[in-house]
Amino acid sequence: MQRVLSYFLWPILFSAAVAATVAGMHTGHGVLAFNLTYLTLALTIAALERVMPHERTWLSNDGQMLPDLAHTVLSKGFAQVLITFMVFMGIAEWLEPRDGGWWPSSWPLVAQVALGLAVAEFGLYWKHRFAHEWSWLWRFHAVHHSVTRLWFFNTGRFHLVDTVTGLAVGMPVLLILGAPQDVLLLVSAITAIIGILTHCNIEMRNTWLNYIFNTPELHRWHHSKVLTEGNRNYGENIVIFDMLFGTYFNAVDRRPPADIGISHPMPATFFGQLKIPFTTAPL
Repeated sequence: MQRVLSYFLWPILFSAAVAATVAGMHTGHGVLAFNLTYLTLALTIAALERVMPHERTWLSNDGQMLPDLAHTVLSKGFAQVLITFMVFMGIAEWLEPRDGGWWPSSWPLVAQVALGLAVAEFGLYWKHRFAHEWSWLWRFHAVHHSVTRLWFFNTGRFHLVDTVTGLAVGMPVLLILGAPQDVLLLVSAITAIIGILTHCNIEMRNTWLNYIFNTPELHRWHHSKVLTEGNRNYGENIVIFDMLFGTYFNAVDRRPPADIGISHPMPATFFGQLKIPFTTAPL
């Protein structure tokens, strides 16, 4: 039964979370609906990780829950405040060109969201790739890759600088193009939903979805210590640019490694992790 369920879990969880967010938007409470949906999704994933884990060794405590939580509150909290500000304060409408601009507002919402994901993904892909290939950016991104297990709780473990540089290449482009608030909210919501699903320690078989979305199967390879495997699959939500630029990787004949992390030391404390990019240059 669990094997059968593993083929359907990702699309079920993803579709349910997006549908709940859209339903909340129709009531005029899109941001609130997304936050409640995300919390529900996190609790659901937490339960499923115990029932059908991908790696049982990742269920063991790594001593990083407090730093993980602190990074999430700081980095993702900052992102949430920024997105909420744009939605409630009407920044998107204020920036939207009055002559119609470049954004195809006449398209169905689902098509606009698909376009928004693709446009934002281009910047997110290259920012993520540069964070692995440029030592200055790797200093900050290494905080995320220093995890020794993947599970829902360390989804938001990003250095604040890493988060800010990511936000700078995605949402501003959509704002400049005149994307409406609903598109901004849904693109942000889908990014968060895919993010927590990508990090989950649940046995999932994504088959054809691996050629469209960034899935848990693909992201586990991205956390490999072997650079020919880890420096791949940079897509945040979709993998189109990994395929176009030759960084897609999925070895279907073997499991991704359970032993993940980085080759250089990382402080165990939250403040140490915030400080280390400014004091040393990890290789």
